[in-house]
Amino acid sequence: MGERIAVVGAGQMGNGIAHVFAVSGFDVSMVDISEEALAKGKGTITSNLDRQVKKGTIDAAAKDAALARITTSTSMDAASEATLVIEAATERADLKFQIFEKLDRIAPPESVLASNTSSISITQIGARTKRPASVVGMHFMNPVPVMQLVEIIRGQATSEETTARVVALARQLGKTPVEASDYPGFIANRILMPMINEAVFCLMEGVGSAEAIDTVMKLGMNHPLGPLALADLIGLDTCLAILEVLHTGLGDPKYRPCPLLRKYVDAGWTGRKSGRGFYQY
Repeated sequence: MGERIAVVGAGQMGNGIAHVFAVSGFDVSMVDISEEALAKGKGTITSNLDRQVKKGTIDAAAKDAALARITTSTSMDAASEATLVIEAATERADLKFQIFEKLDRIAPPESVLASNTSSISITQIGARTKRPASVVGMHFMNPVPVMQLVEIIRGQATSEETTARVVALARQLGKTPVEASDYPGFIANRILMPMINEAVFCLMEGVGSAEAIDTVMKLGMNHPLGPLALADLIGLDTCLAILEVLHTGLGDPKYRPCPLLRKYVDAGWTGRKSGRGFYQY
């Protein structure tokens, strides 16, 4: 296979993306500024592969082969050999802009630079590089090894060729690519975040308890997880950041983040990762 992959960020999304590429036969370099994050990311990949072996979705030989395809590095220079770089860093525009300016200098000129952003403008990210036609959004869903969808986002300058290339790659991973235009929140979060936000308003206004709200959505709408439990899983800080992107980018008051959501984030109650969100963990 011709493509060589570099993934920037070894967190929840980054290690999941590295995992699916490695299982599909691609060589992957996982890059993070922290050695600790890289070790933790590699550990997560190993335990997720073990789970797949137990379930019988892959055999032990495939697991070992996948692990052997993943190298780790604390230097962005690891992207100098890559034909596709996927950035999966924290959801902060300033950080992503910095990373893409650097990747533009390091990655070969024919390489595609993709972002796993869930809401930040691909057009703005592409404009920070000298190759906006080769910048695209590849928004994987969490947990990456399990979820089928990849949202492919075309910036204003993204070429047909770049789009076709990442659509084909997503299919090679066994995923279902769906194309979206570059508007705040794309498709997934444009629909999901206002629903989560409305659930928080219901909680704030005493329309129902967290359990009641989530039970209605699970049993009434057949959602596998209620919106408040889902927000805890995503991270309330991430939900707030995406709602702010929607609110600022679209300028419509209907996207105004619920004050209770802001209060929880201010308190450090960001969901599962902090041990407390709308539920205790």
